[in-house]
Amino acid sequence: MSRARSPMWRGRRHGGFTLVEVLVALAIGSIALLAALRAAAQGTGAVSELRLRLLAGWVAENRLAEHRARGDWLPLGIGRGRQSQGGLELAWREEVIATPNPAFRRVDVFVSAPAEESRALAHLTGFVVLPPPGSK
Repeated sequence: MSRARSPMWRGRRHGGFTLVEVLVALAIGSIALLAALRAAAQGTGAVSELRLRLLAGWVAENRLAEHRARGDWLPLGIGRGRQSQGGLELAWREEVIATPNPAFRRVDVFVSAPAEESRALAHLTGFVVLPPPGSK
């Protein structure tokens, strides 16, 4: 008795995938992998931006902490400078503004990358107090 006529093989389909099914599965898998790769690349870009903003925030905090620690009475106006933090050179701008109470001055610190000073990476506001007479 031949295989074709055997009752065991009649009406039974051989298991496995067709070539078209395999190609469709590969296409779906490659699209999913490309999407995951794109998401990972965007995440990497976001991490570098967050690191830059974190370091800029530290520069702003350091500027205010230095003024408080020294007991500086800052003149009204705008001051500029550069400071290195985490191996990066960052530009800062301080705007000293009078307040209704003459014993206080408001200090706005803006930190940016030197090439893009119009785009602040960090902005911090603090106050300095007029030191008592004879304290310096």
